[in-house]
Amino acid sequence: MKHFIKLLFFVIFLFANSFADAQDKQLKIDELSTNRKLYPSGLNNIQWMDETGNYTWIAAGKLVKGNIKSDKKDTILEVATINAALKQLSEKEIKRLPAISWISKNNFTFQANNKIYNYDYAAKNVSVLNKYPEAVENMDIEPNTYNIAYTIDNNLFVSYRGTEITVTEDKNIGIVNGQTVHRNEFGINKGTFWSPKGNLLAYYRMDETMVTDYPLVDIEPRITELKNIKYPMAGMKSHHVTVAIFDPVTQKSVFLKTGEPAEQYLTNISWSPDEKYVYIAVLNRDQNHLKLNKYNVVNGEFVSTLFEEKNDKYVEPEHGMYFLKSNPKQFLWFSERDGYDHLYLYDDDGKLQKQLTKGNWVVKEIEGFNANGDKVFISATKDSPLDNNIYVVDIKSGGIKMLTTTKGTHSVIFDKAGKNILDIFSNTEIANKIQVLNADGKVLQQISEDKNPLKDYKLGETSFFSIKAKDGSDLYCRMIKPSNFDSSKKYPAIIYVYGGPHAQLITNSWLGGAGLFLNYLAQQGYVVFTLDNHGSANRGFAFESIIHRNCGKQEMEDQMLGVDYLKSLSFVDASRIGVDGWSYGGFMTISMMLKNPGVFKVATAGGPVIDWQWYEIMYGERYMDTPEQNPEGYKNASLLNYVDKLEGKLLVIQGGVDNTVVPQHSSSFLKKCIDLNKQLDYFIYPTHEHNVRGIDRGHLYHKIYNYFKQNL
Repeated sequence: MKHFIKLLFFVIFLFANSFADAQDKQLKIDELSTNRKLYPSGLNNIQWMDETGNYTWIAAGKLVKGNIKSDKKDTILEVATINAALKQLSEKEIKRLPAISWISKNNFTFQANNKIYNYDYAAKNVSVLNKYPEAVENMDIEPNTYNIAYTIDNNLFVSYRGTEITVTEDKNIGIVNGQTVHRNEFGINKGTFWSPKGNLLAYYRMDETMVTDYPLVDIEPRITELKNIKYPMAGMKSHHVTVAIFDPVTQKSVFLKTGEPAEQYLTNISWSPDEKYVYIAVLNRDQNHLKLNKYNVVNGEFVSTLFEEKNDKYVEPEHGMYFLKSNPKQFLWFSERDGYDHLYLYDDDGKLQKQLTKGNWVVKEIEGFNANGDKVFISATKDSPLDNNIYVVDIKSGGIKMLTTTKGTHSVIFDKAGKNILDIFSNTEIANKIQVLNADGKVLQQISEDKNPLKDYKLGETSFFSIKAKDGSDLYCRMIKPSNFDSSKKYPAIIYVYGGPHAQLITNSWLGGAGLFLNYLAQQGYVVFTLDNHGSANRGFAFESIIHRNCGKQEMEDQMLGVDYLKSLSFVDASRIGVDGWSYGGFMTISMMLKNPGVFKVATAGGPVIDWQWYEIMYGERYMDTPEQNPEGYKNASLLNYVDKLEGKLLVIQGGVDNTVVPQHSSSFLKKCIDLNKQLDYFIYPTHEHNVRGIDRGHLYHKIYNYFKQNL
């Protein structure tokens, strides 16, 4: 707790001193999502140019170069120079400098005109590496050969040396190739996987024909059109997924024999360094038994199971295998088997060598390896669950050292040799800073100065602290006071909640993770409070999985401890407490209001889960099992069973074509309220999916703020 006490006093000290010189500018709600000047500035497309300490970024449409040994910054390229080279090749000119990727000291690639170009910086000429059709999605560019995998509708294609190859020709739109599967759970964010040398392509094939169609409505045509999606709900039929290996030379696909049952999850696809094998983390539908399986890419045959993992609640693989450069016969594997996500070193026959990292903290990502491959760089929460710091781990000894000297939320870019690091970070005092570290963590250079975009705005004081849960664990909290705070006054309070897995709202990052809208609410005279309850991310398996089979129960218990804390404050008006949340946060918002009648005067809930029987299989069954396996849990979590307890003002907001929390949730809740003669307010964003993005975001901010202003 010491570092939180220090952090709290430091933040108070910082605000007390900075406010003395600050102007009294107020945030404008219409600018929160449109005025880029309100957000921290970074360096666009920053990256290493080579291994000699040169780096580049794009500023004002020009390519700028720096070096770790000099403070001098030079403009080295403008769009006119590239256009001159394109003209020489009779290629269409470009209007602005595109994002680039350095592949050597004198060569970078860029995309334009539906082509991948190579630009030779020394010779100042352009060559075409590959091309692709205009109407493509899910592009996956192989970095060695620049062959491209992409999808058009439900089929997969490869542009091989400039020639398009049709990989699949499925006419039934219920069969989808080369795209994400299992609704992007299990760390899946794409559907194609090039082999290490670029010779072969693994891809997903998903057969959804057995999954029930779910109707969404497209209102934009003159006559409204039906837009069916495949949405497997908890306990119902799921899709069948297979994995194929495509050879661009033979133009043949071989399917891996992943076996039965067909309703299983094929996750975390990994290639062996020699391209002879593909590994798949195969998870059963109950999500409590994982097998890391090895398959032969020539004939698709199953070779062996390297190891298995079981858990009474669930196993959730989210990372593939990381083979060592220093020993291609060994790999690192993420596992929560000891209660926290840590790294384990294995031989490629499945023999465990050792647990590489350990402790009551979480390894979040592998960021890279050093040149020799005997050290691995990781991002982790070792020093605080609120931080994302960078560490180096010696693979042989297991020794670990923190590289990022300033605590906060860091992301890093390594040069190819693993010697120099671009460190991009923020914390509660630093909006955005970029500096260069060496592999030992020594700061070599500061590239960009921290510029507080809100220095002229009078924000409320933000504090961070923790309260104890009933099991003794710390529940981290963030509170923003009104900008003209007077301790002798009573203020209404708004609780902003999410509360579900895979999310952490309170972090040691700019604004503490709060964002501008919550600070705007504080400027308008509200105490804005957030608590990360059990179930939220980066606290270990026991903390996160306690919600299993009882979503909403433990989370609400924790949130009500936060409410008790607010009520204990002399400056909070206990009769004017509101709550706001979206998605799982919408579920939590309505749960808190219905199950604690009279406590909350106002609530706004966006895209809320109302009954888990209508949520999708992968996420829903992980935390709730099926309705048949867990009828009591589903009954207790269904908000339809508590509508008779509704008191106060409730606004439910729904995306009209929400394909994540489908409109059936809020519509059923609305009907139940009508049946029981309970009043509520309901608002639809007809063309939006699970959230309201783009220009309409400002409308959403107005809607929520006005609802609290009028009713709280």
